[in-house]
Amino acid sequence: MATTKSPPPPSTTASPPSRRLPLDDLRKIFSTFDVNSDGKISSLELRSILESLGTATTDSELALMMTEMDSNSDGFVEFLEFAEFYNRTDGKGFGGVEDEVRELKEAFDVYDKDKNGKISPKELLAVLKGLGEKCDLKDCKRMIGEVDVDGDGQVNFEEFKKMMA
Repeated sequence: MATTKSPPPPSTTASPPSRRLPLDDLRKIFSTFDVNSDGKISSLELRSILESLGTATTDSELALMMTEMDSNSDGFVEFLEFAEFYNRTDGKGFGGVEDEVRELKEAFDVYDKDKNGKISPKELLAVLKGLGEKCDLKDCKRMIGEVDVDGDGQVNFEEFKKMMA
């Protein structure tokens, strides 16, 4: 009589899923930071982007960020340094999965200007305009409509998480 083996139990030591982005996507993100398109990010460019996202950064925090990313110590972050830093999984780069919910909440909070737990079309418009995007309120309403599961015309954190997954 043949016996069938049951599948082994799932491993509890499996690696978390990777959040590595394709190089084309990383190039787009890099170009947002590289305001003058010279192929490198200066501390001034990094500060400018962080401020446009509503993140106040001290000189020492900015210096630390640059030191973390600038592996060749030339005072600039080139694309390959940016990509390596982005995909780090030790919790120091953008790619560590252990802090994903916290990072998503921080990103959500950038858009949720009035801190009511929802992103309105006006809040989305303000952030996108601050990043130099060409859009209007109608565009923002359409974007929100694409992810607004509960139909309230705004994006709550749960909808935001699903959109970012």
